[in-house]
Amino acid sequence: MKKMKTENVDLMRQAREALNGKWGLAIGTFVVYFIIISFLQGPSLLFPSSGFLSLPTVLLTLIIVGPLAVGIAIFSLSISRNQEASLGQLFLGFSKFGICLAAYLLVALFTFLWTLLLIIPGIIAAISYSMTFFIIADENSIGAMEAIDKSKKMMDGNKWKYFCLGLRFIGWAILCILTLGIGFLWLAPYVQVTMAKFYDDVKAQLAAKETTQPA
Repeated sequence: MKKMKTENVDLMRQAREALNGKWGLAIGTFVVYFIIISFLQGPSLLFPSSGFLSLPTVLLTLIIVGPLAVGIAIFSLSISRNQEASLGQLFLGFSKFGICLAAYLLVALFTFLWTLLLIIPGIIAAISYSMTFFIIADENSIGAMEAIDKSKKMMDGNKWKYFCLGLRFIGWAILCILTLGIGFLWLAPYVQVTMAKFYDDVKAQLAAKETTQPA
C-alpha cells in the first residue's frame, strides 16, 4: 500500500513535540555550529579585499562545511526520532570525511551548473539534492553520488511540498529579525528538525514505492 504524505503542518507539530524538553541542547548545538561557520567566514568579512586570506578561507570552508552538514543532520535526526542526542554528534560527519566532502562539492557544482541556465532550474536542483546529507547521516555504507541520486528519487513528486514547507518559516524568520536575530536561536533547530521529519516521511514513501514495484 502506498504511504500517504504527511501534511507539512503535521511535520512542524511533530518537530515541536520532538524538541520539547530538548530546546536547550538544540540551541546550544546550533550556537556551536554557527560559531564555527562564522569563524570560517570571519577573515573574509573583515578583510574582503585580501586575496591571500580569502583563498585559504574558501578552501577551509569547503573542507569543513560538508562534514558539519552531516553532523547537524545526525543530531537533528536523533532529536526527530526521540533518540539520544548530544553536542558531539555535530562532529560525527568527520568520520565520513571523504564522502561528506565529495557530496558537498558535487551538490555545490551541480546546483551551480543548473543555476547557470536560470535561477529557477537552480532552485529546483537544490531542492532535488536537499536530502543528500540526511541520507549520508542515516546510511553508513552509501557513497556521495549514490546519496545524491537517492535524494533525487526521494524528492520526485515532493519538490513542491518541500518548497511550501520552507515558505511556512518565512513569517517566523521575519519575527526573528524583529528580535535582532535572537529568535533564530529557536528557529534554526525548529527548521532543521522539521526537515528531519520531512526526510523520514519521504524516505518511507520511497520504500513503500519500491516494495510495490514489480521485480
